[in-house]
Amino acid sequence: MNTTPPNTGEFGQRAAPPRLIVPKSANEALRPEAGTPPPRRSRQSRNQIVVFLNFIVTALMAGVIVGGIVAYYGKQQFEKPGPSTTATTVLIKPKTGIQDIADLLQHRGLITDARVFWLGVSAYGNDDQLKAGEYEIKAAASMYDIMEVLKSGKSLLYSLTIPEGLTVEQALDRVAKHEALTGDMPAVQPAEGTLATDTVRFTRGATREQIIDKMVADQTKLVDSIWQRRQPDLPITTEQEFVTLASIVEKETGRSDERSRVASVFMNRLKKGMRLQSDPTIIYGLFGGKGKPSDRPIYQSDLDKPTPYNTYVIKGLPPTPIANPGRAALEAVANPSRTDDLYFVADGTGGHAFASTLEEHNENVARYREYEKKQAEAAAAAKAAGETGSTTTDGQATDGATTDDAAGDAAQ
Repeated sequence: MNTTPPNTGEFGQRAAPPRLIVPKSANEALRPEAGTPPPRRSRQSRNQIVVFLNFIVTALMAGVIVGGIVAYYGKQQFEKPGPSTTATTVLIKPKTGIQDIADLLQHRGLITDARVFWLGVSAYGNDDQLKAGEYEIKAAASMYDIMEVLKSGKSLLYSLTIPEGLTVEQALDRVAKHEALTGDMPAVQPAEGTLATDTVRFTRGATREQIIDKMVADQTKLVDSIWQRRQPDLPITTEQEFVTLASIVEKETGRSDERSRVASVFMNRLKKGMRLQSDPTIIYGLFGGKGKPSDRPIYQSDLDKPTPYNTYVIKGLPPTPIANPGRAALEAVANPSRTDDLYFVADGTGGHAFASTLEEHNENVARYREYEKKQAEAAAAAKAAGETGSTTTDGQATDGATTDDAAGDAAQ
């Protein structure tokens, strides 16, 4: 008898009953079957807050991307070479805001976009670091380069030089005419001899009064310092006398190797009670701070004309300095050479011949007269021959502290 159960499958499992195939009509076979239904969204994902947060995150990501693109483009514009083809100066006035600076730079053709400049400066944290002043902007300088220049504060500097030996009036005339300075001249002119003979450096827009005040302060400091280091036995007792004599030495010689010796001549004369007989004092007495016209010689009659400054007439020092003395002349008067010299006269080479006796001095004067005569003869010969060159002569018969007129003075 067969005991095997019917319809057993592999390994003795019961086989599933065969699936019946139900034939479809042609229309049914062609009809599309329904696909897998989409997963249902959870209630949490449909929450309005979640939807809003998703929007914010998406917007932020988009903003970061756009911002990155803008920042990259702006950085490229900020650091690329600028449009200027030549070096240009630009003046940034005090209290000028960053946007006004940017507009000025664009107007001057130094940058292409004012908005990119001030945004770039702000991005670098320098919107309050740009300094007023006048700056040189190099050709093709980028906005970044310009920012660094304005941030540095290294403005263009102008200079005003007051040479040794100018009077206060002549020095102030230079201050008044300097185009980089602003403001009016002081109502009261500084006293003669009180301006420092130096080169002053300043930025455009400095006032004339500031420059003058600085020169006065510098001269006061210099005079005080040198006066404290003077020799103890000088025949002058005040700083006023010190500056006055230094101004005479300044006008008598421009040679550094002679100043202390010229000073010694005047010191020796003061000690002996002799008149100084200095030609520059005559000139100041006649023309004051304006100075002698270049074509005006000193006449013999000028030596006898009484003025408070004519040291051929008065004894001792004139009432005020006759010019602004420099450091070298002040040093020479504070520490003059130790000599017996009482006279000097021009030697025709730009220097002077010194003498301790009148006899020796008259010999020096004779040699100088001979030199002048030869120079005049050479000039006349050149003119007669039709030559165009010119020969200059000293042309001052009374050059130096003393001349042959000193004979009468020495007897006094």
